[in-house]
Amino acid sequence: MSIVDLNAIALSKAIHAKQLSCVEVMQAYLQRIHAVNPCFNAIVSMRGDDELLLEAAQKDALLAIGQSQGWMHGFPQAPKDLTATAGIPTVMGFRGLAKHAPKNDSVVASRMRAAGSIFIGKTNTPEFGLGSHTYNHVFGATGNAFDASKSAGGSSGGAAVALAQRLLPVSDGSDMMGSLRNPAAWNGVYGLRPSLGRVPYGTQAGSGLEGDTFIQQLGIEGPMGRCVEDLAHLLAVQSGYDARAPLSRQIKPDFTSNLRADLKGRRVAWLGDMNQHLAIETDLMDGYTQALKYFGVVGCSGEEARLNIDLNAVWQSWLTLRGLTVAGNLSVIASNPTMLALLKPEAIWEYQQGLSYSALDVYKASAVRSQLYAAFLKLFESVDYIALPVTQCVPFDIDLAWPKQIAGRDMDTYHRWMECMIYATLVGLPAISVPAGLINGLPFGLQIIGRPNDEWSLLQLSYAWQAVVPPLTPSI
Repeated sequence: MSIVDLNAIALSKAIHAKQLSCVEVMQAYLQRIHAVNPCFNAIVSMRGDDELLLEAAQKDALLAIGQSQGWMHGFPQAPKDLTATAGIPTVMGFRGLAKHAPKNDSVVASRMRAAGSIFIGKTNTPEFGLGSHTYNHVFGATGNAFDASKSAGGSSGGAAVALAQRLLPVSDGSDMMGSLRNPAAWNGVYGLRPSLGRVPYGTQAGSGLEGDTFIQQLGIEGPMGRCVEDLAHLLAVQSGYDARAPLSRQIKPDFTSNLRADLKGRRVAWLGDMNQHLAIETDLMDGYTQALKYFGVVGCSGEEARLNIDLNAVWQSWLTLRGLTVAGNLSVIASNPTMLALLKPEAIWEYQQGLSYSALDVYKASAVRSQLYAAFLKLFESVDYIALPVTQCVPFDIDLAWPKQIAGRDMDTYHRWMECMIYATLVGLPAISVPAGLINGLPFGLQIIGRPNDEWSLLQLSYAWQAVVPPLTPSI
């Protein structure tokens, strides 16, 4: 087994036991990146090898005098190119920010750096993270880890591919409309959208694009891993209160404890296609039917269920609240006519949508969001977990901007094909994407939603799932 094949926990132990030096680790990852990354375009804005090896040698020097910075000491890490990183460009996939250099790290980036990681570059993302297909006019498109001619998903597509292709030991990402969950599913890894406030979010101090820290909480940051234990350890690094993020949580569970649990008697509700509301490809639904059997293998019982709410009203709520968020985030860019002209059509449409809503529209949308939360709580009175599709189609051709039709139904917006993602986002519940199998050689995953603030139970179920579902590994 090579260095890059080690899971992150084993890698950390080997570094701290001095069985591997940080320089050896960096050399192994750089060799892998130079050989594989050109095929997939997952990591961008790479720093120079000599600079990175010097920093790795400095990490070894600290260990030599008994000083470890943390679990990620010596880890090559490439934060998602939406999160601010001091000293490395944060382009956000936008031509107008090609030379954008933040003065400070975001909270998540600063915590990974403080835990000992070495930032080697960034992972690719669509323009401003909009759309679940990772392509932009600055770096180009990121290919799927199992077939580079297919989409990697998004917006954490670069992060998922870098992880699946052993270019990084763990990855960070962010998630508004499934941006951690969708690319995890399409690249055969685990991606967790944490509970609202679990990971401090909304602070881009020094980025030049500082915005709201109270309202904007549809998008949040979180971890990705090739195994559940790695994902839990990265969540431990990322989570915890930060005064700059007023909605972040004071209480931080110990996510690094033993995840083994007796799941006998726990119940899972399967929402499926939401009573035919969601357009889902037939082959994918057949795959989900087979994957649901794994719940029985780990000791859980399953049942079909429905949410008692008008799903069309939920979709309109989503459009309104997302429009508010995107318009606010893009307001600095859009106020400059030169910069506005550089935005992709989907971003301009989102911005204009946000401008069209009144304050009363936003209030009504939030009221529907509250009703959806109540519907989830009602369902959780009789079940322990809620399962949903994590994607509605299999990875499409990389040259396609977005699927215009699914299962014979036209998609009326550029993101309607990811509607299955909005429910966990709107209600702020933890949701994980777990690998479920292959369809025509390409991965698909299953979305599992946990009770409020209960990442721990969700991680326990995912750990058991991992033990019975065959791992998915790309051939390259």
